[in-house]
Amino acid sequence: MSQDRLKMQLSSLERKLKLLVIAYETATNEIQQLRNEKTELKNLLKTKEDQLVNFQNQIKIGKIVESIDVGGDSSELKERIDEYIREIDRCIEHLSK
Repeated sequence: MSQDRLKMQLSSLERKLKLLVIAYETATNEIQQLRNEKTELKNLLKTKEDQLVNFQNQIKIGKIVESIDVGGDSSELKERIDEYIREIDRCIEHLSK
């Protein structure tokens, strides 16, 4: 009888060990997924922060353009400055890649 009891205990321990290994592997996979998600979110945050800075700069430049009073050709000047702003934005975007 003692051998049967030992076999049952060994079988129970093997089953528990398998369950523990499965739980460990699951937790390890989940940790890796969370790390990957964290990295992606950090990159997304950096991108959004860069976009915010660009938008703030555009607002500042827009206010400067609106405050310029050059008489009759102000619309042409504003258009020219807007084109410069777009070109600068394209350069910044290109450099960000």
